[in-house]
Amino acid sequence: MNVATKPSGVLAGNRSRPDGEGSVQVMLDPDLAIDSAKVFTVYGKGGIGKSTTSSNLAVAFSKIGKRVLQIGCDPKHDSTFTLTKQLMPTVIDVLESVDFHPEELRIEDFVYEGYNGVMCVEAGGPPAGTGCGGYVVGQTVKLLKEHHLLEDTDVVIFDVLGDVVCGGFASPLQHADRALIVAANDFDSIFAMNRIVAAITAKARNYDVRLGGVIANRSAATDEIDRFNDKVGLKTLAHFPDLDVIRRSRLKKSTLFEMEDSPELEAVKREYLQLAETLWAGTEPLEAEPMKDREIFDFLGFD
Repeated sequence: MNVATKPSGVLAGNRSRPDGEGSVQVMLDPDLAIDSAKVFTVYGKGGIGKSTTSSNLAVAFSKIGKRVLQIGCDPKHDSTFTLTKQLMPTVIDVLESVDFHPEELRIEDFVYEGYNGVMCVEAGGPPAGTGCGGYVVGQTVKLLKEHHLLEDTDVVIFDVLGDVVCGGFASPLQHADRALIVAANDFDSIFAMNRIVAAITAKARNYDVRLGGVIANRSAATDEIDRFNDKVGLKTLAHFPDLDVIRRSRLKKSTLFEMEDSPELEAVKREYLQLAETLWAGTEPLEAEPMKDREIFDFLGFD
């Protein structure tokens, strides 16, 4: 096993990687570091549109000439279906099929080519209540490195399920350059975003990941997001309104770049392309200070 669970302050290899006082976290094996691509993680409240955002951002990167790999980190393994038009088998599925002998796997057993050449992997996850998502992420990166896929990749996007609630599903942060948060202009997603900021800030103490910014999604306005950003030190990188064409793209198992053209869709595609350009050029790391739960509870909302 290349991803181990150790108490804070315990040596991982030859280096101490304390991830929070009194915590038990998934530690990164230094040999599994991704050093050949720009790596982005996408977080946000469950159901906020992380997979839609990740997949369309992946296509946008490919449209500007980058070689892209998207890794879905959800047991539902539905991150990449708009790219591949199918539910792909997960890394855990294929490992189980060879009795966890990874040397028997071929790259085509777990990596599929999607729309416009985006390469797709679904890490999957352990059965509910039986294991750690961090182990799954570690095994996925290990396989990708063993098959030299990362050497031919410019951009890696980790699409991570739901809110950050444990070290396992925070483990993609250990590989990332920038962490992006998808949020709507409402109480629940901003409340969740605040907790995600705290998780990213904790990982940034010991890893290279830094906050990249907020992607406002499914929102006509961004006033509450803007107010939160001003308070904690974040900024919005892109804004995608709540359009029916986005809902229909999921039903058609398609990315937005494959849908029938319209003026509103063209605006959304331009926004994705601009976001890809901005991220590729490099964003300044953000030093945000999350609020305590009670503080943000009182901060959000209207009189």
